[in-house]
Amino acid sequence: MLNDLKVKPGPQFYKYSKGAIDEFVPKILDEFRGKRILVVHGTESWKKAKPFMNFLSNKKYQFIYHQYTGECSYYGTDLISKIVDKEQIEFIIGVGGGKLVDLVEYAAHVNNLPSGVIPTLASNCAPWTPLSVMYKESGEAEGTTEHYLRQATFLITDPYLVIDAPINYFVAGLADTIAKWYESDLIVSQPELLNYPFLQLARYTSMISKEAILGSSQKAIEDMKQGIVSEEFVNLSEIIFAVAGLVGGLGDKYARNAAAHAIHDAISKYLPASHHYLHGEKVAYGILYQLALEERWILIDELLPFYKMLNLPKSLADMKLVPLTKEETNKIVTFINSKEKVHLIPTEVNEERVKQAIFNLENYIATK
Repeated sequence: MLNDLKVKPGPQFYKYSKGAIDEFVPKILDEFRGKRILVVHGTESWKKAKPFMNFLSNKKYQFIYHQYTGECSYYGTDLISKIVDKEQIEFIIGVGGGKLVDLVEYAAHVNNLPSGVIPTLASNCAPWTPLSVMYKESGEAEGTTEHYLRQATFLITDPYLVIDAPINYFVAGLADTIAKWYESDLIVSQPELLNYPFLQLARYTSMISKEAILGSSQKAIEDMKQGIVSEEFVNLSEIIFAVAGLVGGLGDKYARNAAAHAIHDAISKYLPASHHYLHGEKVAYGILYQLALEERWILIDELLPFYKMLNLPKSLADMKLVPLTKEETNKIVTFINSKEKVHLIPTEVNEERVKQAIFNLENYIATK
């Protein structure tokens, strides 16, 4: 029996289709009897989203608007909390990308309020998951805050809104999503875990997500460039922000993240130059790092054509983050080795092997 498994399936309501925002958001606001509603938004994404949100003109609701700072931070949470108190807010809606929806869901948790999210792009599974990745206002990673007893009341968006997002965010989302498979594969395949239904559901979900992305990414990206809302684009964007989140929801720590995300967090924390790269781009490097830690070089070779097609970073050298100082290396290694989920990988994990895998990958990629 896995006494530490917590299953958190996802938002209470999910819909991704043309016209879904205006059709369903008001119904859910009425279900929760929300009249005074805080809408947290960004800048460019907000301009693109407003034409899809005619319900904002409905006089039965009182909308208060707040433009977030651009980071999911404790400072940003405090700003929202002050508005909640001052305006007697009853419901919070987040409209934007991953950092914004993380902020909204954490702020709703802090203020004991229902929330819903309207993603404007497909770049990660933040709209689905019951946790928030926290940053300082400077962009430095500050850890993860789990609010697993509360999830969004809805995740609703429109593919005709999502397709107008920057393509590099979509590409980063594809990379972030295939990490679900590579981070959880060896962990949930262990004999002692094979008889747990939720873990096997998580494994199967991560597998079909990975196979769909490796098979359809090129077509989906080309369609996005041309503004064509094709089946491939809809399916892969849905996998990024919903299905991928279901993997961690079903598998909890056994299928949420491991070394790929740990090294993402480490370089985000200790290498300021990494802030120029998107979350999924750094996780793409992290996938190869985890495979190097596991010494599965054949899988790295299998992934390299995909990385080339999507122009994803394969090494720290690709991201111009080398050479590392001894101090930087030690901080990164200590950070990765401190993560419980990294030690779920069924291979020897210690500071020496964590460090050696960094340099082994750099050397290996340099020969390709």
